[in-house]
Amino acid sequence: MHITSQAALKPPNATVAPVLQKQLALLLESTGEGIYGIDMEGRCTFINRAGAHMIGREPDEVLGCNMHELTHHSHPDGHPYAEHDCAIFNAFRQGLPCRIDTEVFWHRDQHCFPVEYSSYPLMDGDTVLGAVVTFVDITERKRAADALQAAKNELEQRVVERTQALSVALGQLRELSAYSETVREEERTRIAREVHDELGSLLVALKMDVNWMDKRLSEQQQRTPHEAEAMRTRLRSKCQNMSGLIERAVDNVGRIITDLRHSILDHQGLWAALEWQAHEFAQSTELVLDWAMQGTEGVALPEPEAMAVFRIFQEMLSNVARYAHATALALRIEVAAGGLTISVQDNGCGASPLAFEAPTAYGVMGMRERARHFGGQLEISSQIGLGSLFKLRLPLSKT
Repeated sequence: MHITSQAALKPPNATVAPVLQKQLALLLESTGEGIYGIDMEGRCTFINRAGAHMIGREPDEVLGCNMHELTHHSHPDGHPYAEHDCAIFNAFRQGLPCRIDTEVFWHRDQHCFPVEYSSYPLMDGDTVLGAVVTFVDITERKRAADALQAAKNELEQRVVERTQALSVALGQLRELSAYSETVREEERTRIAREVHDELGSLLVALKMDVNWMDKRLSEQQQRTPHEAEAMRTRLRSKCQNMSGLIERAVDNVGRIITDLRHSILDHQGLWAALEWQAHEFAQSTELVLDWAMQGTEGVALPEPEAMAVFRIFQEMLSNVARYAHATALALRIEVAAGGLTISVQDNGCGASPLAFEAPTAYGVMGMRERARHFGGQLEISSQIGLGSLFKLRLPLSKT
């Protein structure tokens, strides 16, 4: 312990002074905080070893030095810190005690470190002798606070990004839902039109034929044998014509049912339905088909997954028909390593990858949502002029 001024600490009994001085020295040296005193000129009157070492010095070389010029002379950016603004000196010059944790002290090797310090006037009765300053190095606290703030900022940024992403996804979901409803309404309208135009006209024709036959049969007893035989011939012809109308009606009903849900999916399973759909599509669009399917023998998908796969496959083919302008189509279906892979490759005009991410690409959105619902994913690669590749990957549940 080094003390150059003992006026404030002078005991009334001189014989007790050495004991108190030793106890005070032990107290100051036992703390990890830096403690020093300054006189009215700002010169150091005492400093403990912890405080001296924090600024890279020994206690002996600090005593008598102006502490502001020694360790508090500049702001963190190196800009000079005017002595008349110093909060430490203001504690005794203006009677303004302080506790500050936003400033720095300077080490002997000219690097600064953040500190929390307190400065209080040192009084002897009503006389101000100087100030006592305690300080601690809060580098780790600052580092932890900065890390916490950085983590908080990052978390807030992620929350903002996720919120924006959820908002966009919600908007897309609403648009997809509206689009799906529009498609359903259009499908209902188409089916209603077919029922009205096709089945309605057939049933009207059958009703007219039945009425005609009923009328002719009621007149049969009034005819001569020759006329009755001729009418029987006409009735047989009419029955044959009605049979043809009924067959057409049955065909139309079957076609409408197939549009709603392919019976082959129920009767022969997913793999047969996919093969039938592929060849039916190639025939109707006059595309050259390269077809391959392997690993599907003995593999059966639950009904919801099978229906989802079939609808995704239909939408893939629909995209080719509407946009590709292709002449050839390669279809690959493979079950391996517990997963199903379906790829549809055309040699059409292709498109920019951004086209498949557009907010109005409802078909692609629908396929992705169906695949994601069962843990799968849809991959799309396309280049303008080089065609497009749609690939569905779906994990198969173990049964």
